[in-house]
Amino acid sequence: MSMEGAAWSSLWSSMRSDKSSNAISKDTVRRTLAFAQPYARKLAVFVVLSVASAVLAVATPVLAGRVVDAIVAKSDVQVVINLALLIALVAVLDAGLSLVIRWLSSNLGEGVILDLRTAVFNHVQKMPIAFFTRTRTGALVSRLNSDVIGAQQAFSGTLSGIVSNVVALVLTLVVMLNTSWVVTVLALVLLPIFLIPARRFGSRLAGLRREAANLNADMSTQMTERFSAPGATLVKLFGRPADESREFSARASRVRDIGVKTAIMQFVFFTALMLVSSLALALVYGLGGYFAIAGQLAPGDVVVLALLLTRLYAPLTALANARVDIMSALVSFDRVFEILDLKPLIQEAPGARALPTGAVGIEFDDVRFAYPSAEKVSLASLEDVAVLDSRGGDEILHGISFRAEPGQTIALVGSSGAGKSTIAQLLSRLYDVDSGTIRIAGVDVRDVTFDSLRASIGMVTQDGHLFHETIRSNLRLAKPDATDEEIWDVLHRARLQDFAAALPDGLDTVVGERGYRLSGGERQRLTIARLLLVQPAVVILDEATAALDSTNEAAVQAALAEALQGRTAVVIAHRLSTIRAADAILVVEGGQIVERGTHQDLLAAGGRYAELHQTQFAQAVAAVSDAAPQD
Repeated sequence: MSMEGAAWSSLWSSMRSDKSSNAISKDTVRRTLAFAQPYARKLAVFVVLSVASAVLAVATPVLAGRVVDAIVAKSDVQVVINLALLIALVAVLDAGLSLVIRWLSSNLGEGVILDLRTAVFNHVQKMPIAFFTRTRTGALVSRLNSDVIGAQQAFSGTLSGIVSNVVALVLTLVVMLNTSWVVTVLALVLLPIFLIPARRFGSRLAGLRREAANLNADMSTQMTERFSAPGATLVKLFGRPADESREFSARASRVRDIGVKTAIMQFVFFTALMLVSSLALALVYGLGGYFAIAGQLAPGDVVVLALLLTRLYAPLTALANARVDIMSALVSFDRVFEILDLKPLIQEAPGARALPTGAVGIEFDDVRFAYPSAEKVSLASLEDVAVLDSRGGDEILHGISFRAEPGQTIALVGSSGAGKSTIAQLLSRLYDVDSGTIRIAGVDVRDVTFDSLRASIGMVTQDGHLFHETIRSNLRLAKPDATDEEIWDVLHRARLQDFAAALPDGLDTVVGERGYRLSGGERQRLTIARLLLVQPAVVILDEATAALDSTNEAAVQAALAEALQGRTAVVIAHRLSTIRAADAILVVEGGQIVERGTHQDLLAAGGRYAELHQTQFAQAVAAVSDAAPQD
């Protein structure tokens, strides 16, 4: 490493030093080493080659000094040629070793990134929905990017750097002390002048980097929210574009100012360190030249000392910051392990069995449930809070019991927040009950394999979420091996065939973020088509038509009729007119079933259902009256 490289290495490590303030446990070190276990052989070869490279780096200045001595002594030309050829050979070997080391470094680093990212991604997919409702998506993605890359440095950079720098330092010191211990000791006197500015400047630059990072994060959040379809609509309808622009511009201007200040500080720091390097070289040439003229030192030794000087300062500087590098890498590992240590609340039971095929019944037996508290499903660092919200754990479902025979439709109605959607989420096992049992085909859902449960239950929600992918890709999410014939068939059954066929790109049409390039009715029917592709035995409709107008609702209802045919269904509906034909209607209030029966029975009972029905009927009459022409 050159003096220039040492300068930037020292500065960079100092700028990262703020990350190492937290103590790292022995368990983190142990788990970090466990991640390295699959790469033990490559790591060993990597270290050996790094040592060999350090040896070659020290050999070149020594050979250069011998060339100078041979020239001064007017030795045989062949001696100079042989030394020059040997230097060339060392250079070729060093280049070859550097290439292999670089390949191993990349292989190790990218391998660790792959393992960590895969582990975190797979683990996050097992987390309950409560985890995603609390966590900032950006913070979670950061763990998969910046922290994983930081952890990679432990293998691809820090470890090899420590080994090669120790070897280079020992060899350089041995050669320099053996050449002239006086010059070597005096050269080391300047070392504090080299290291102290790095710490001071690094600390100031670290503060600027943190401020810039926070400002960039704020701008990223602002852009993410304002550039999404619903965010852009909100700004245009209720926001103040000029104020938004001023706010963004103020942050961007501060980032610009920080960038200019950082560039100047880096230049000053770099120039100062280069001045120290020049002073050290001047000392070597002056003192070494004096000794050479006095006959106490060979001319070639002066060259050797000068060339080895930077190879002395570079490893000393790097090793001085080795602890910071190690701690920074371990902090990154620790942040990744934080995610991996969050235990998924929903886990497949040992010996879980598959559900039977065909029509199945469902049963809720005295089900009680409370949403989990934050400490069970989240991290303060992922929510950007100092302390997790301690609220939670209050029971919201109190002894829910009902049964639906195969092929029956059960409707859930009631006030907002009564617990209807929670019942649907428990049936699909997005959460687990606290007590009681939910059975499908007589089997507790906690004893069923995830695969068969997903294959047996299909759900359509109010928002009809779609990914920013093609129609084909969104439908194949439900059945990856679905053919185009099957896709066109479900589109036909969902009343979307003509619409899709008229698109210029057909099934390859990208639907946009969350499907916003489609109308509400088209988006909802596409989610129904996805459900039809799975052909589940149980269908859950959670306010599937609540956000639609009457025209779109009619088209979606026709598609839903196709989806419900011959299947057991749980329908959550706000519009009571859509669930009149249900086999049983359950009125849920305050987490309890307060009424149950058919549409006619509940109307005749004159209870809560009749009250809800009367309210909606009155609203409908009022709407018709308001729409009628006035004389």
